[in-house]
Amino acid sequence: MIVAMQRIAAIALAAIAISNAASVCAQEALAPPFPSRTVKLVVPAAGGSTTDTLARIMADELARTWGKPVIVENISGGMVLGAAQVFRAAPDGYTLMVSPPAQVTFIHLLYRDLAFDPLRFVPVALLAKVANALVVRNDLPANNIGELIAYARAHPGTLTYGSQGAGSTAHLSASQLEVLGNIKMVHVPYRGAVPALNDVIAGHIDMFFDTLTTSVPMYRAGKVKILAVGGAERSPVAAEAPTLAESGLPGFRSVTWFAIVAPPATPPALAEKINRDVVDSLRKPDVAESLARLTLEPMIGSPADAARFFTEETRLWGKVIAEAHIKIE
Repeated sequence: MIVAMQRIAAIALAAIAISNAASVCAQEALAPPFPSRTVKLVVPAAGGSTTDTLARIMADELARTWGKPVIVENISGGMVLGAAQVFRAAPDGYTLMVSPPAQVTFIHLLYRDLAFDPLRFVPVALLAKVANALVVRNDLPANNIGELIAYARAHPGTLTYGSQGAGSTAHLSASQLEVLGNIKMVHVPYRGAVPALNDVIAGHIDMFFDTLTTSVPMYRAGKVKILAVGGAERSPVAAEAPTLAESGLPGFRSVTWFAIVAPPATPPALAEKINRDVVDSLRKPDVAESLARLTLEPMIGSPADAARFFTEETRLWGKVIAEAHIKIE
C-alpha cells in the first residue's frame, strides 16, 4: 500500500513538472522574438565622449540588424546615475549599458554605499579599446615624463589633473602616476572628457589622461602636448610619443575599453543572442572603418570572455586603488 502511494505521488509530481515545462515552452513560443520594440543603450557619460560616439555607431548598426529603433540615452552627472538606472531595469534586453571600465568592474572598491553592484551586471559583449595619452597644456614646463616628475617634486601639490569623475580611468591613471613617480597632484573632476580636455587646452588645468581618440586631433592641431601613452606599445597615430613604461615607469598601463552589459538576471540565452549580433556588427567593414577613425581597436569575444576580462581589470585597478589609498565617500 505504501509503495503504491509513493508511486502515485511520484507520477503526480512528474505530471506537474511536465505541465510546468509545457507551460513555459508555450509562453516562450508565444513571446515575440527579440527585439520586438525599441532598444535603449544607456551611456553613463556626456555626449561627445568616446563612449557616446561608440554607442551611436553600435546603435545605428544594431538598428539595421534588428529592424527596430535603437536609441542612445546619455546620463552623466558622475559615474553612478546611469549605471544605477540600468541596474534597476527589467532584464529583458531592452535596456542595456555601453560602459567604460569603472561602472562594471572596480567602482565598488571606491564607493561605500552604491545604488548598484557592478559585479551583478550581466556581461554581454566587449566592444573596443584604446590607449590613454597623458595630455598636458602647451605652456607646462615639461616635455617628457622625467621632466614632469621633476617639476611635480619641485612643486608638490600644485599640478592639477582632470578626469571624468572620481574613480574614472583618468583619475586612477593619474593616481598610478603619483604612486610610481612618487609625486602628489591635485584632482579636478569634471562631468565628462570633453570639458576636461577643453580646460587643458584653455590652460585651466595642467593635464588629463585622455583617450587617443579625442586627444590626438587636439595634439595635431597644436592645442596640447602629449607626453606619453599608456598602452604596452607606442600608438601608430602618435608614434613619436613614448609609452609611460619606456619613459621610466615600468609596469604603467592605462587603457580605456568599452563593453555592453545588461541588468542582473538577464537570461544567458538572451545575452548570447545580443552578443552574436554585436560581434557580427563589429566584423562589418564599415563599422571597422568607423572604429579605426576613432583609433579604437575592436574586441571580439563571447559573454564569458567579457566576464573574464572584467575580472582581470578589477584586479589591475584594485591594486592601484589600494596602493594610492583611494576612497570616495
